[in-house]
Amino acid sequence: MSKVSTGRQRAVNKALTMLLSQAPYSDTEKIRALANDRKLRSLPPSVAVWLATVTHVRHEHSDYDDLLNEGYDRDAARFFVVDQINEVLTRWRATRLLEPEEDEEQ
Repeated sequence: MSKVSTGRQRAVNKALTMLLSQAPYSDTEKIRALANDRKLRSLPPSVAVWLATVTHVRHEHSDYDDLLNEGYDRDAARFFVVDQINEVLTRWRATRLLEPEEDEEQ
């Protein structure tokens, strides 16, 4: 794993705290790692944290992967798990929720 600058880490930590004040530590650690991944590092920290959060919640806290395994395509599966994702975000006191038509791929 390549190094992430300390400034970047601080910015990601701040964005994560601002977005998810009540998320469990085990989840925030995974989200932090995703936000600092090389694929998201070129994005502003707040955007990287949001995309990492949605990705994490989608795969770890919703039926998304099960729907894919049942034969749903990505768009349909994503549509059907928006409410589950938003329930988790609400429980974590997120300052933002996922809009059904929002395309979080960048």
